[in-house]
Amino acid sequence: MRIDLHCHSTASDGTDSPAELVKAAAAAGLDTIAITDHDTFAGWAEAAAAGVRHGLTVVPGAEISCERDSRSIHLLGYLVDPQDGALVAALARARDARATRLEAMVERLAAGGIPIAYAAVLAHVPPGATPGRPHIADALVAAGRVATRDEAFARWLHDDSPYYVRHYAPDPALAVQLVRQAGGVAVLAHPFARARGTVGLGDDLVEELAAAGLTGIEADHPDHDPPAANRARVLGRRLGLLVTGSSDYHGTGKTARLGQHTTEPEVLEQLHTLAAAARVRRAPSADSG
Repeated sequence: MRIDLHCHSTASDGTDSPAELVKAAAAAGLDTIAITDHDTFAGWAEAAAAGVRHGLTVVPGAEISCERDSRSIHLLGYLVDPQDGALVAALARARDARATRLEAMVERLAAGGIPIAYAAVLAHVPPGATPGRPHIADALVAAGRVATRDEAFARWLHDDSPYYVRHYAPDPALAVQLVRQAGGVAVLAHPFARARGTVGLGDDLVEELAAAGLTGIEADHPDHDPPAANRARVLGRRLGLLVTGSSDYHGTGKTARLGQHTTEPEVLEQLHTLAAAARVRRAPSADSG
């Protein structure tokens, strides 16, 4: 069984619709994928319906944008209740902040001699999608400034760029708590990636999140070289975390392939078991009145 637990659609910054994502995953020989769009559950229903048509299991999830000490940290929340009020409110606040941030980044780019119209960026955001830096990248590609999304990030859009603008994002420990309270499980995404101008997280932060209830850590990922992937596996074993592997597929414009890295079936089974236990814990007792 081939399982890819980190994939994006046009509900955020992917280039395939949720249905197209599922179809492509089936064509790539995958049996299970997770749809993990940034700060949104918008693609779940369409992906689930497509999964039935293509005989592929879809795990509902979201990639939650977090921040600690001006560092961007990403958390994968799986199998949460999409109606949980606290989690829904936190994700809505993050989405609203993303839109404001994009406009400010466009202004900085223009001031730095890289003119791009904000309307041109919005033209690349599908209706209802979560806006993000990849949509600025798409506008830069369309304007002929760069050839690919990856080039746009490498040159101008990475976290350490003078054009980067921060936006609201919850602290990762809070995000872990929100996911658990929503009946889900939390996995730390690509913690030791060094792509796009970022530097990997320290072990101390991973240890803190594990103590806060983190369930797993993503080891095999396109932005992890072999030493980084091994570091994540070793740290995961030491902290009792489940270890996942994923493609972080976004469609065209990025080099990651569906199924480029995968998760073991027994790990997915454990994620389901732990999420079921979390849902039992959050359910009101029969005697609660």
